[in-house]
Amino acid sequence: MLSTQTRSVKPAEVQKNWWVIDAEGLVLGRLASLVAMRLRGKHKPSFTPHVDCGDHVVILNADKVRLTGNKLQQSVFYYHTGYAGGIKGQTARSRLEGRFPTRVVEKAVERMITRGPLGRRQMKNLHVYAGVEHPHAGQAPQALDVAAMNRKNKVG
Repeated sequence: MLSTQTRSVKPAEVQKNWWVIDAEGLVLGRLASLVAMRLRGKHKPSFTPHVDCGDHVVILNADKVRLTGNKLQQSVFYYHTGYAGGIKGQTARSRLEGRFPTRVVEKAVERMITRGPLGRRQMKNLHVYAGVEHPHAGQAPQALDVAAMNRKNKVG
């Protein structure tokens, strides 16, 4: 007999996998969308909206991510200093060439995750590095080839 009840996964029953993605030449928005889906756990058949059932994702070469069109010059990241009239902005190019190029990828993924305590917990499963070295080799992460999933995922 088939069960018609929806199965909700408890936090203790969640199996978390580790994935490593090489972001060199990948389109930022497409990469962020796929990573956000993995962090939330929506790719699993046991997805439960109120439980952190997503995986850990390690992104390498975040400084070599690509933006399509004129977004490098035209897209501006605004922030506020906290003082009156303290709104400032930086283009995507200056962010990628600056001190913290990983923040471009982190912010793109963060804006695709739901806001709130669960989203903050899921963002802790994202590990972004500018180079190819990472300290998570002990977890034996599986390689995820994003470029092979769709021809539009890679530029060049």
